[in-house]
Amino acid sequence: MPSAFRPGARVGLLGGSFDPPHMGHVQLSREALKRFGLDRVVWLVSPGNPLKPHPPAPLAERVVVAEAILGGHPAISVSDIEDRLGTRYTAETLAALTGLCPRVRFTWLMGADNLVQFHRWDNWHDILDRVPVGVLARPGHRLSAQRSVAARTYADARIPARASRLLGSVAAPAWCFVNMPMRPDSSSALRADGRWGSKT
Repeated sequence: MPSAFRPGARVGLLGGSFDPPHMGHVQLSREALKRFGLDRVVWLVSPGNPLKPHPPAPLAERVVVAEAILGGHPAISVSDIEDRLGTRYTAETLAALTGLCPRVRFTWLMGADNLVQFHRWDNWHDILDRVPVGVLARPGHRLSAQRSVAARTYADARIPARASRLLGSVAAPAWCFVNMPMRPDSSSALRADGRWGSKT
């Protein structure tokens, strides 16, 4: 297990292909640390995204670039734990991690763009019922995220943004949507431009 998963720690998990990682991921992670009362954020670099039609760049390459773009940040780290666990879906990964690390307080992190289509994820109810979920604004998705199927289904479990720092310590189901200064970075745009791993 990553050293970040120490008993009692409030750990935010940011999953994805990171194909490539970019400064938008870094900014989201920094904001999550502050806004959700977390001790650590761990990037879970996935072997592949079941919702995407094309395979990503090799896992080892994405991990190396992710570590480089973080530049040794003291509270954000990178893990290939999904590959080592053999899980391919977030619900599977969280079931495995909460079983292996029962004393770690995990929070699942996502951008608002993911909340829009969260109901398409495998066993999405299990994710929200297992760990708190922190949602951070992304360009063009503030309103659509808050009107999404998941947001409406779990409306009673929503924590107001003014109480966002409680999220890392509460029991599921619980979720919180917060606004943040936004960058336009996207992995698909970086791939299209050929700027793999760019920090600009």
